[in-house]
Amino acid sequence: MSTALLTDQYELTMLDAAIGSGRHERPCVFEVFARRLPDSRRYGVVAGTGRLLELVEQFRFGDEELSFLSRNSIVSPTTIEWLANYRFAGDISGYREGDAYFPGSPVLTVEGSFAEAVLLETLALSVLNYDSAVASAAARMVSAAGARPIAEMGSRRTGERSAVASARAAYIAGFSATSNLEAGRSWGVPTMGTAAHSFTLLHDSEEEAFQAQVDALGPSTTLLVDTYDVENAVELAVKVAGTGLGAVRIDSGDLATQVASVRAQLDSLGATKTRITVTNDLDEHAIAALRAAPVDSFGVGTSVVTGSGHPAAGMVYKLVAHHNDAGEWVSVAKKSTAKATVGGHKAAIRTMEHGIATSELIYQTAEGRPEVDGRDLIVPLMTAGTADARWLGDGGTLAARDHREDALAELPQTAFRLSRGEPVLPTLYR
Repeated sequence: MSTALLTDQYELTMLDAAIGSGRHERPCVFEVFARRLPDSRRYGVVAGTGRLLELVEQFRFGDEELSFLSRNSIVSPTTIEWLANYRFAGDISGYREGDAYFPGSPVLTVEGSFAEAVLLETLALSVLNYDSAVASAAARMVSAAGARPIAEMGSRRTGERSAVASARAAYIAGFSATSNLEAGRSWGVPTMGTAAHSFTLLHDSEEEAFQAQVDALGPSTTLLVDTYDVENAVELAVKVAGTGLGAVRIDSGDLATQVASVRAQLDSLGATKTRITVTNDLDEHAIAALRAAPVDSFGVGTSVVTGSGHPAAGMVYKLVAHHNDAGEWVSVAKKSTAKATVGGHKAAIRTMEHGIATSELIYQTAEGRPEVDGRDLIVPLMTAGTADARWLGDGGTLAARDHREDALAELPQTAFRLSRGEPVLPTLYR
């Protein structure tokens, strides 16, 4: 399926006008970065790169797309003819998916003619802004949970395509599984799920519902115990499944008090290894508040798919350099109040001392790499229009998850405070 119309109209009208002015073939460099982090958070997590690379490869204007543009007089016949042969053939580089980012970090750099690169703006931003917002929020939840696993359960709280993207982004950020089956099929994210309250309400008694679930899924299943009375349900759950019951799930009430009571009851019934999972409108702060409670795992829905109140990461896509008529590179930048940009083709280093990151150092590639200790952050993502296979599919998703763990381990411990604060690393330009 073509992704070519997953874009804003002004991308095409700019192309149309640039073809008219004869500037459309100028080599250009576009950069994706965030001016600031959402809600004074201390770091962000890059996500969506693997998805974006696949979508760029599918960015083609077929007969249906071209017919729509022509029928609605969106661009001229000359531009329609140009679009019929469109295929991005440039280079894309940037931060590895799963890496941390900070204000000004050159998360993605797109190099190609103005015509081929400008068309990717909306697609790049829609993917990176949403996925990075989800991953950044999810990483905070993972930190709050400590070693306890978290499942993503937010499909019904977002759009059907966003549900798949959010499940993938949350997995990269450290979530253990998702309820979304398409995320499992498309990206290899482990899936989970058992039953909702409707299953219990379907049956003539709670005991009958529990028995049906255990018969179908075995005693290691998770039984939902808060449809009616929690204490009675826990007793029935152990009666039906035995002391080898896998887990019980609580989805309502005062969780801290409820969990302590359920743990004591399970232990008294001999179900000492039965786990407790909670799933009631959790976010990173609610998870942190349950740190001392005997919770074994969490399920998060609305908060993770909405970026815990910040559903977009605030990234922008800006032209930072282009060739002049003499074929020389010219650095360009906005000077708008509160929206100024830094021109030039840039790269970045995460400077380190004793294995701990100290700054985000951004430099002009034309001037060469500064002689500093640190990790180079920019990697090739797409060359001459072909995506690097390392970042694609199930393997790319798992690699991003592993890299996120390594990248966040480099950050100072103050990065993981949930209180509002400044970015944990300063952004320096050289």
